[in-house]
Amino acid sequence: MTLVDRFTALAPIILGATRIVSGATFACYGAQKMFGVFGGVPARLPPALIWTAGPIEFLGGLLIAIGLFTRGAAFLCSGFMAFAYFIGHAPDGFWPIMNGGVVAILYCWLFLNIAAQGAGAFAIDNVISRTRSRQSLTS
Repeated sequence: MTLVDRFTALAPIILGATRIVSGATFACYGAQKMFGVFGGVPARLPPALIWTAGPIEFLGGLLIAIGLFTRGAAFLCSGFMAFAYFIGHAPDGFWPIMNGGVVAILYCWLFLNIAAQGAGAFAIDNVISRTRSRQSLTS
């Protein structure tokens, strides 16, 4: 078995671990805005952004992390981060490293990949899917 074959066999586990870590860290940004944890609410953040971005980041991140409604939540969060980049960062310059938008770009593309690939291993979506397929076999 080649190294590529080993990684291919581990792909669902790697995707599941990536989903859990990225969803949990994304939820932390929402918790920071909504609950003032992890260093408190960022300075100069408009209240409207706190109450729109916070819930999307927190709930979306939690859904992605646990693997529930993964594709939809990841797609929504991906679009939200694209919006955040173009509204909040792109006006300050083209390059993400220069305009402070690196995290927004990375989350945008990471969540778009998760939306396209699915939840991977360790997801509640997988349990629901197996339960539905068993029920359809017995019906």
